[in-house]
Amino acid sequence: MLNTYLGSFKNITVHVNMNLKKKICIRCVMDYRDSKITFDENGICDHCQNFDNNIKPNWHTDQKGDLELKQITTKIKQEGINKDFDCIIGLSGGLDSSYTAYIAKEIMGLRPLLLHVDAGWNTDQAVSNIEKLVNGLELELYTEVINWKEMQDLQVAFLKSQIPDQDIPQDTAFFSTLYKFAKQHGIKYVLTGGNYSTECCREPDEWGAFPGIDKTLINNIHKNFGSQKLKTFPIIDTLVYKIFYHRILGMKVFKPLNYVPFIKKDAEILLNEKYGWKPFQHKHHESRFTRFYEDYWMPRKFGYEKRRAHFSSLIMTEQMTRESAIERLKTPEMDDQFMKLEFEFVANKLNLSVAELQEIFDGKNKNFHDYKNKYKIFHFGGKILNFLGLERRQYR
Repeated sequence: MLNTYLGSFKNITVHVNMNLKKKICIRCVMDYRDSKITFDENGICDHCQNFDNNIKPNWHTDQKGDLELKQITTKIKQEGINKDFDCIIGLSGGLDSSYTAYIAKEIMGLRPLLLHVDAGWNTDQAVSNIEKLVNGLELELYTEVINWKEMQDLQVAFLKSQIPDQDIPQDTAFFSTLYKFAKQHGIKYVLTGGNYSTECCREPDEWGAFPGIDKTLINNIHKNFGSQKLKTFPIIDTLVYKIFYHRILGMKVFKPLNYVPFIKKDAEILLNEKYGWKPFQHKHHESRFTRFYEDYWMPRKFGYEKRRAHFSSLIMTEQMTRESAIERLKTPEMDDQFMKLEFEFVANKLNLSVAELQEIFDGKNKNFHDYKNKYKIFHFGGKILNFLGLERRQYR
């Protein structure tokens, strides 16, 4: 049985526009696996075109960005007077959130509260990075532990749903807890590690980049495949956040990494030299489950590799060559023996046998359209944000 799942690609179903004929962008590494991809007469994809036309002209990390950062910093400080903290940052131990904490404290001079949400999948390296950063920056950390039985039940339900995006349970727990905690403690500004430097190429919706926390989708999947009530699991629907948290409570999400020079390798070196922080092999590897799902489950079951979007972002921002990305894509991030052990680990942690997890893996692939959801509303909202220039990454 253990040999069955290694290298098994038989279940992959990738919807391809036959006119693309396995075409790949001549500039980045996005290709026909994105069913909505388009190319201009020169063979450049719409992701690169969007970067050139919408992101790059409006992305300032020079003096203009510095001035904007100082203005926002002043506002955050003023509104945080007489409070223990003037902002909050969700800290995972990964690069983006760690560098955000550094920028907030050392460059902006803010008094952030660091919040870590433990969903049960931290790698030892992530835990070590968090400890070193908190001690080095001399900041306060609060850790919220998600009820494991509920987390486990929801994750198994999502696996059984057969949709590509298996990180919805974790992402929902992370961001919902962050917003709830900020509300409870009267913190108005939420700083996140979202950025153009390493994330300018938005992953296609079909790869699992669902545009928001959809309580309708989560509850419908759990109703179909869950086995116990989610009594404490935090779920703040995106519409609730946009209307109640944002409009009524005045909570604001700010992305400081878009206003400062943020070069991935330079940031990793800085954090390592200052605090002993250790870089990960690839993006999102601070979570053991995310690493498993992005490096094994999604590419081998669905044929989608998020690395293509990650690498393409680095190519567009001139931090990686197209040639090195193509070479790296030839082999998985983790070897078969490692993933064999991870398959067993994930199965055991979710209280499944290896055979049960394999049976789910071999099941018929589906997507979020097979369940009740608010995708059309969220997607329309994303298009409106694009139109208003509030979101530069493209929503097709």
